[in-house]
Amino acid sequence: MKKKGHEKMKKSRVIRINSETEWQNQITEATNQAFPVVVHFSASWCMPSVAMNPSFENLSSSYQHVLFILLDVDDVQEVATKMEITAMPTFVMLSGGKEMDRIVGANPEELKKRIDAFLASTSSTFNSL
Repeated sequence: MKKKGHEKMKKSRVIRINSETEWQNQITEATNQAFPVVVHFSASWCMPSVAMNPSFENLSSSYQHVLFILLDVDDVQEVATKMEITAMPTFVMLSGGKEMDRIVGANPEELKKRIDAFLASTSSTFNSL
């Protein structure tokens, strides 16, 4: 029987990206394996972004067949620029390496709704492959 205090010690399912090469590798691998991707573009100085980290972590545990990525825009500026990230937090949903949806702002309930809608649209795409 697990105690609640020990649940926080479980391994994170969120992959932190620290370079443009890591980004390319993760997106390529997810695309090759037909995994949907949800990216949290964050910044350590942005309190709404930091406040969304626990919610993002919880979502990653709820959606086992989705790749969850955390990317600090100051650490990997090239990717943030390419993805046209202008505010934090920004959450981008990718399928096949292409952007399918984007939500700007710290709203855990809306993020979950959008992920559900994103997965509903991608599951029909992947099922037809």
